[in-house]
Amino acid sequence: MKRNILFLLVLVGVFVLSGCARYEKYEAGTVIDIDDPGAGIVEVESVSVEPFIEGDKEVITEYLIGAGDVLSVYVPGMVERSARVSYSNGDAGGFRVNTDGTIFLPHVGSVHVAGLSVSQLQGKLVNIFKAYIKNPILTVELIEFKSQPIYLLGEFRNPGVYYLDRPTELLHGLAMGKGVSTNANMRGARLVRNNRIQAIDIYELMHKNDLVQNIQLRSGDTIYVPDNSDLRVYVFGAVDKPGVVPMFNGSLNLVQALTQASADKNKAYNHEQIRIIRSLSPTKGQLMVVDLGKVMDGMVMPMSLMDGDIIYVPKTPMGGWNEAIGELLPSLQLIAGILQPFVQINYLKDN
Repeated sequence: MKRNILFLLVLVGVFVLSGCARYEKYEAGTVIDIDDPGAGIVEVESVSVEPFIEGDKEVITEYLIGAGDVLSVYVPGMVERSARVSYSNGDAGGFRVNTDGTIFLPHVGSVHVAGLSVSQLQGKLVNIFKAYIKNPILTVELIEFKSQPIYLLGEFRNPGVYYLDRPTELLHGLAMGKGVSTNANMRGARLVRNNRIQAIDIYELMHKNDLVQNIQLRSGDTIYVPDNSDLRVYVFGAVDKPGVVPMFNGSLNLVQALTQASADKNKAYNHEQIRIIRSLSPTKGQLMVVDLGKVMDGMVMPMSLMDGDIIYVPKTPMGGWNEAIGELLPSLQLIAGILQPFVQINYLKDN
C-alpha cells in the first residue's frame, strides 16, 4: 500500500513537470514493475582532488615568537621581569611583543624577537648583553601565547578562538574545541586558510583515520563545521526558479527538487540528460547523468538527493561535462560562499 501511495505522489510530481500527454502510451489498468531509483542513473564519474594545502610544505618543529606573545626575560642585576612576578591588574608581568615584532628591554632598548624560537632569542640576548656583562647568564621563557590564533566555528562543543602554543596538527586542533556536537555535518567540514577552502578531508581524518589529512595548523586557520539542519540542493538550467531548494526534514528526491524549481519542459533540451554534481567530501565527488524520462515513464522511482547536490537541466545539447560545467559556472560563482567545499575547491578555486 505504501509503495502504491509513493508511486502516486511521484506521478503527481511528474504531472507538474510534463503534463498528462506523457502517459497516453499506457492503457487503463496497466501494471508495471518499478526498479530501484538508481536505475535512472545512466552515467557516473568519480572525481577526486589530491589533498593539498597552501603553506604546508615546510614542517614547523618549534614555536616561533610573534606579536602579542608575552616573554619572561631575567638577567640578574639588569632585567627582572618574569612569570614569578605577581601583578594585581592581571598583567602577566613579562614583556609583550609589539605589533612590529619587538620588545623593549632596560639598558639595551628595542630588540626584534618575532620569528625566533625561545632558544634563538636567548642566544641573541646573550650576544647583546655581552656589551654590559662579561659572561651574561640569562633566561627567556614564553609565559603567554597570543600570536597564533586559530578559529573553531560552527558545531564544536566549545567553539571560539584558541591560540597555538606549539607545532600543532589538525586532529589536536579539533580536540581544542572538545570535539563536535551531534548536529555536526562532517561531510561539509572545512579548513579555511588565507581566505580559501583547502583540500583537506576532516571527515576522513576523524572517521577513517586517514592521517594524510592530519596537516599542521598555521596561525589564522579557521575550522568550520556546519550543522545538519540547513540541508539544501541547487537547481539550475531550464527552470523558472533557479537556485536553492531546501531539504525539509533532510529528505528530497529529484522530481520534488525539479518541481519546486518549476522545471520547464518547454525550455529543457533533454530530460534524459539531467546532470548532477555530488559532493561526497571536500576532496571527493561524483558527476552523474540521470535519465528523468525513466521516472516520467513510471519505470523507476526518482533518485534521492544528498545535501549539496547541484542539478542542471540542459537548455541545449550537451557535448560533455566540460561544457555543462562551463554553463554552470556563472551561477555557481554567485552562490560560491554556501556551496560544498568540493565544488569550491575543484571548480571555483581560480575564481
